Amino acid sequence: MNSSLTVRNEAFRIGMLSSIIFLLAMFFWQIASTPSVGGRTQGLPGPLAVAKVTWEMLSEPFYDRGPNDKGIGLQVLASLGRVAVGYGAASIVAIFAGVMLGLNPTLLKAANPYIQILKPISPLAWMPLFLYTIKDSTGAMILVIFMSTLWPTLANTAFGVSSIKRDYLQVASLLQLSWWRRFFRVILPAAAPTIVAGLRISIGSAWVAVVAAEMLVGGTGIGYFVWNEWNNLSLTRVIFAILVIGAVGLILDLGFTRLAKVVAYTE
Repeated sequence: MNSSLTVRNEAFRIGMLSSIIFLLAMFFWQIASTPSVGGRTQGLPGPLAVAKVTWEMLSEPFYDRGPNDKGIGLQVLASLGRVAVGYGAASIVAIFAGVMLGLNPTLLKAANPYIQILKPISPLAWMPLFLYTIKDSTGAMILVIFMSTLWPTLANTAFGVSSIKRDYLQVASLLQLSWWRRFFRVILPAAAPTIVAGLRISIGSAWVAVVAAEMLVGGTGIGYFVWNEWNNLSLTRVIFAILVIGAVGLILDLGFTRLAKVVAYTE
């Protein structure tokens, strides 16, 4: 009884503190904004102007009136589609490569210098090379997402697999399990928490990368939407798009937080 009351009190305090932070943020944003002149904002738009645009954009999110005029729903779906392809491919490669490296300490030490060289390179630095090589903007963006996603998952997977108790692997060997059965029944379950941690970091990197890539290349997507509205000098829509980017990123992160709780275990 006391524990449940404590949990409710803690949730109430967190909710109150979060509300206060939100109200303070809105207050300072309103102070920093520029009043409209003749119905047109000359500087930074305020919260009310952004709220009005938010209502307008969310009331019809999937309209399509041409290449440069699509609803925010279509733009987000285009970005998520690219993320799904690049992130999915990179995750598969990273998990299998990470397992191989984690099971072989010598190979991991040999490959580690190259991983450390490639890992800090900004994914966008690869964009000119990808555009020149495959001559396709969509493919180049997907490869940029691939590069941004690969390294966190690879590093976490290798670390998780190398940390598996040798007893588990020895029992699997004694039972003469095939490599695939050992992979799915021993290695993945034992290393799942660290793998999911890497996947969680990677999905954030992928979402950041796709927005930046779309701003550079154009076409469709939430990144292109931001750049196009900036060219139209519509700061209200730019701020709205920034909030959408943050909201989608939050939803993606919450999904992996739930997954992390599912795969967590105590020995």
